[in-house]
Amino acid sequence: MDILKDIDAVIFDLDGTLVDSMWMWESIDIEYLARFNIDFPSDLQESIEGMSFSETALYFKERFNLPDSLDQIKSDWNKMAWDKYLHEVPLKEGVREFLDCLKSKNIPAGIATSNSRELVELVTDKHNISDYFLSIRTSCEVEKGKPSPDIYLLVAKDLMIEPKRCLVFEDVIQGAMAGRNAGMKVCGVYDKFSEDKKEQIIRLTNYYVRSMKELLL
Repeated sequence: MDILKDIDAVIFDLDGTLVDSMWMWESIDIEYLARFNIDFPSDLQESIEGMSFSETALYFKERFNLPDSLDQIKSDWNKMAWDKYLHEVPLKEGVREFLDCLKSKNIPAGIATSNSRELVELVTDKHNISDYFLSIRTSCEVEKGKPSPDIYLLVAKDLMIEPKRCLVFEDVIQGAMAGRNAGMKVCGVYDKFSEDKKEQIIRLTNYYVRSMKELLL
């Protein structure tokens, strides 16, 4: 699969794409809401998909009428996620090898994530992959989170590459839509968390892989 034909830069989502972490956010949300004696609603994950860290905190505060400030909510989430990212979240299969492949071809890479700056830096430092990325941006740095194209356009601007020459890797519908809305090519990445949306993601994307190992053949 010559996925890099006519591509001058590659931009990755973080959670579910570079690292296997989507599973942990539901457990954090369940645990966090339990502090306020609130049951976890079944539609919650779908409702917040693609939102920035700040947008999600605002959504929680308003939907669940939480007494804490937005900064406190985000701080609590960071603390809850920190240990899991440090000890329980691996890189997804083939990621490091594919990053090496991009480096060998002198194709610049960036990260466009809905996560917090603190957590994305923790993840890239822990796995020693920071040096692969010329731009790391979070949705809190733009006006709107995914599916708006803002975050992807910002990273493309950092990399000084036209959007149409960029390839995006995403594992969820809102993210794939953000890449498409930015005018970029999109490769869907399988993740167990979004398995039930797989067919929709395939329809939204130019390519679909179960693992980045497939790109090294």
